[in-house]
Amino acid sequence: MQNSPAPVMADDPTLILLTVEEAARRLSVGRTTCFALIRAGALESLTIGSLRRVPADAPAAYLARRRAEQSAA
Repeated sequence: MQNSPAPVMADDPTLILLTVEEAARRLSVGRTTCFALIRAGALESLTIGSLRRVPADAPAAYLARRRAEQSAA
């Protein structure tokens, strides 16, 4: 009998805030690219104490904006 793999936290639909790593995984980009998107203001994030968090709906909003920009071009 095999154990099921543990669920990946970034796939948890109940999360309202993601770590940068979780947001990067949702966007299929690396951590450095995700931080670059945050610095550029393209991906919404906030600071809680010393922690950087990305709202769970921000990766989808970023993707929707990018798709709209590309279809308009």
